[in-house]
Amino acid sequence: MKILILGSGGREHTFAWKIAQSNKASQVFVAPGNAGTAAIATNLPIGVNDFESIKKAVLEHQIDMVVVGPEDPLVNGVHDYFLNDEALKTIPVIGPSKKGAQLEGSKEFAKQFMARHAIPTAAYESFTAKTVEAGCEFLETLTPPYVLKADGLAAGKGVLILDDIAEAKKELRTMLVDAKFGEASAKVVIEEFLSGIELSVFVLTDGKNYKVLPTAKDYKRIGEGDTGLNTGGMGAISPVPFADEVLMQKIEERIVKPTVKGLQEDEIPYKGFIFIGLIKVNNEPYVIEYNVRMGDPETEVVIPRIQNDLVALLEATAQGTLNELDLRIDERSATTVMVVSGGYPEAYEKNIEITGAETIEDSLVFHAGTKLNNEGKVVTAGGRVIAVTSYDEDFREAVKKSYQNIHKLHFDKMYYRKDIGFDL
Repeated sequence: MKILILGSGGREHTFAWKIAQSNKASQVFVAPGNAGTAAIATNLPIGVNDFESIKKAVLEHQIDMVVVGPEDPLVNGVHDYFLNDEALKTIPVIGPSKKGAQLEGSKEFAKQFMARHAIPTAAYESFTAKTVEAGCEFLETLTPPYVLKADGLAAGKGVLILDDIAEAKKELRTMLVDAKFGEASAKVVIEEFLSGIELSVFVLTDGKNYKVLPTAKDYKRIGEGDTGLNTGGMGAISPVPFADEVLMQKIEERIVKPTVKGLQEDEIPYKGFIFIGLIKVNNEPYVIEYNVRMGDPETEVVIPRIQNDLVALLEATAQGTLNELDLRIDERSATTVMVVSGGYPEAYEKNIEITGAETIEDSLVFHAGTKLNNEGKVVTAGGRVIAVTSYDEDFREAVKKSYQNIHKLHFDKMYYRKDIGFDL
C-alpha cells in the first residue's frame, strides 16, 4: 500500500516512522512533512488544507490510504471531500467526517454531545456577543477560578483560567465583543473549574468497535513546575502511573463506551482517533475536552508502545473490523522531552542549524519544527523543534535517558523543561 500522512510535526514523523516499519506499506508520503520525515518517506510540498493539491497528489502517486495528523483539515471536511469525489471516494481517510470533527471544532457541540449521552463533564453555559451581560451574571454564580473557552479552534490558546471575577468579566467581553480569538471566540463556553490531576486517553474506533490505546500525560506550560505560558506540549509520559485498573474501568464504562455509542446514535460516521482529555477528581474521571486526532507530543510516547503493525490497525479501522484484532502493548514506559526554540511560545527565530541528532543512541528522535535548507542542512522551522523519546521499565529512568541524549543536540538558544514527570 502507498500511504499519505497529512501534517508536518512530531506526531506525523512518529506515524511515518511506525508505518514505514510495516510490510503492508510499500511507500510512505508526508505532506508537507519535515526534515525527519524526509529521511524515511517522500515529502510533498502541500498544505494540509489544500484539498485540490492533495487530490492531485493522491491520484498521481496512486495513494491507497490517507492518515490525517492535525485537526484543521478534519474540521474543514477533508474526509467529506474524499467521500464526495468520484475519483477519491474509495480511498480510506483515517479521521472523522466534518460532523464528527465538531467534537473538537466546537466546544459547545462537544458539551451538548456529552450532556445528551450522560458523559461526566464540568457544568457549563455558552454565550455570544448578544448575551455577554448574561455571561457576566453567570460568572457571579460560580466560585473561582473561572474557565473561559473560545468555542472554535484557537490553536490551543483559546482557554483562559482566571481567579479574579472582574478580570474574568473583562476577558469575556474581550473574547466576545472585541473578537480576541477572531471567529473562534464568536461564542464562548464558561464552565465550572474542576480541580484534580489530568491525563489523556486515546481511542481508535471504526465507528462501532474500538481499541483503547495507551494512556499519556503531557506537560503544556513552558516553565518548570507547570508555570508560564501554555504551549503545544513540552513533553509526555506513557502510561500514566496513577491510571490504575479501577480508574481505567470507570473511564471505559462511563466515557469511552458512551462516546462511541453516542456517535452511532447521533449518526455521526467516525473512523479514526479520539483523544479524550480527562481530569481525575477524587478518583472520578471527567472529560475536559475531546480532540479528533492524536495529540502531540503524546503520539511520540503512545505509538512507540504499540507493538501491532499500525497499517493493519488502520486498515481494520477503515473496514470496520477492529474487533478482529488484539492490541499488543509494550509494557515499558515511554517518555518524550520536547526541545524548543528560545523565545517560544512567543517570538522566536527560525532557520537555525541543528547538529548532533545523528549521535543520539538508545532514544528515538522525532522531528517537529524542522526542515532541510538549500544546502541540505537540518534547521529549525517552528517553535517546538525535536522530541526525544526513550523507553525503560520505570518512567523516571526513561526520562533520564531522554535528558542524557538531549545533551548531544545543539542549536542556538535551544530550551527544554528539565522536570517532565515531576508531579508523578
